Parts: sequence; structure tokens; C-alpha cells
Amino acid sequence: MSDDSNRSTKPGASCPVDHRTTTAAVAPHSRPECPVDKSPQAPSFAQSLFVKQPEAAKCPVDHSSSNGSGSNESVNPLNMMPQLTQDMHTGQTEPLSTEREYSTIPRSNAPDGSVWEYPSPQQFYNALARKNMAAPEEYVDVMVDIHNFLNEGAWNEVLKWESRHRNECKMPRLARLQGRPNDLSPMARISSWIHGVRPFDRHDWYVDRCGKQVRYVIDYYEGVPEDDSPVFNLVVRPAIDDLSSLADRAKQLWDDAKEKYLK
Repeated sequence: MSDDSNRSTKPGASCPVDHRTTTAAVAPHSRPECPVDKSPQAPSFAQSLFVKQPEAAKCPVDHSSSNGSGSNESVNPLNMMPQLTQDMHTGQTEPLSTEREYSTIPRSNAPDGSVWEYPSPQQFYNALARKNMAAPEEYVDVMVDIHNFLNEGAWNEVLKWESRHRNECKMPRLARLQGRPNDLSPMARISSWIHGVRPFDRHDWYVDRCGKQVRYVIDYYEGVPEDDSPVFNLVVRPAIDDLSSLADRAKQLWDDAKEKYLK
């Protein structure tokens, strides 16, 4: 676990994601109101496709908007995106699967055992199409695999940080998330000054630590392809919103220094 965590994903023979590892190459540590956030921030690519929540998770207020095809969509307050339809999009030439996979990420404010659900390939395609980013249908399954893999990796890194608080909370849960692709985190800004590389996406994940909300910042970087396979690096860490998170970051820096210099 470190202040920076790089998780690399690499495609296999049949799928561009190597599912044999969940943390792939972890670099120096990536561990990465009506509840509706109404700030005018554009949704990120991955965040917009992360989940269509079941009825129980909806905000009681109907925030409707218009999608690319002109139909009204209800905004989900947990990911600030319209509910994604399972219908074929106008202009789509081939049908896509409407089956959805369950993540391993437990949901807050839900019955025990409830987890977040990933979008189906059809929902994924519709989310791309509504932003004029539609991809050829034959690539959508692979894109969904990568999307799901990155989110699982991000959660695993969050759990590494949360293990410091296992005595106070044995099962942290993800309450909500927000895409902030246009907002550079302080760490990403400094890294861009030094290395000239900016993340292509950013998420803020709000974790329910048994009643205490903790914000995590996840920066998404595109790595150097390996064997013609895409690689992505995640930098995951708790936001410095309070003294507890500041202490966690300081302790991790100390642990990394000891491992590097005091072996």
C-alpha cells in the first residue's frame, strides 16, 4: 500500500484484461442535502458507465434530462448519471447482451449482501452513444470487461487503505461516486508539472466506514501498452479531508520509506 498505487491491466488472448491478477502491477502504492450533487461537472467515461442502480437506490426526486435520442432519463444520485436503457440505440446495427454482472463492491444503505451492479454491454453502448462516443459493437464486450476490471482494482486498493481501520469497521461499503474528469487533484497537478503526464479521468468515491463517510480520490492514467495490450494505472488514496486521512497518508509514506531504505 502506498500513497500512489499503480494498477496495470493487460489483455489476455481472448480478453484484453488479464484476469489472473486483480492488482496487476502495483507501483509505489495505489491504494488509486438531497444527496444529489448538482455541481456542473461533466461525467467521466468510466463513472458514467459504472452502474444503473436498482429502484431502492434511486433518489426520491425525479431529475429528468434528455438523452441523445430525445427520451427522458431519470438521474441516479449515486453516480450522477441518467438511468441507462436496455433498448437498442438508434443507428445500432447489431444487438448486444443485456446481461449485467455483479461487482464485489458492497453498497451502502442497502440490505446486507447487496453489491453494486455493472452495466450490460447494451447499457454501456447507450452511455457511449448519448455522448457521441459510440464504438463498434464488436468492441463493446471487451470495453465492459476493462471497465469492470478497473473498478474492481480500485476497490481492492481502497480496501488496503481501509484495513488500517479494521478495528472500527470490518466491512466498509461504497456509498456513492462522482466523476470529475476536468478537475485535477493536487497530486495529479504536481505530477503533471514534474512528469508532463495528466490522468485521463478522475473519480471521487465516498466510502461508508460503518457510519463515517470517507472520500477517496482515484486518478486514472494510461500506461505504455505491453504486447499490444492496453495498460492502465490507478492512483488511489484517501482525500485529506480530516486529520484521520492525513495520518493515514503520513503513515503510508513512512511505511514506504522503511520498505525502500531500511530493509
